[in-house]
Amino acid sequence: MAKSLQILTSNRLRDGEVLYWLRGEWVGTLGDAEIFADSANAHAALARANEAVRARLVVTPYLFDVRLDGGQIHPVKEREIIRAAGPTVRRDLGKQADHVQV
Repeated sequence: MAKSLQILTSNRLRDGEVLYWLRGEWVGTLGDAEIFADSANAHAALARANEAVRARLVVTPYLFDVRLDGGQIHPVKEREIIRAAGPTVRRDLGKQADHVQV
């Protein structure tokens, strides 16, 4: 059976921006996120991330499953695919604007 890979995510409290965990810091892009292959390490990071909740920096951090394909990170669930791409109502702003081909 393939090993489960996970990433830790949350939303910044100030503006709702989707964030990802990278060695104790929050980053804004999925591609920069730390990938956890070990459940114990993932849950330890989640416990540390909850310190940012108590500090009112982020809300509701959680882990989600990903897969690697050709060195690229791909969320397994549709919800995380949408969150990684940014708001779906404005393709001219935010993260989706970076991916729009003209």
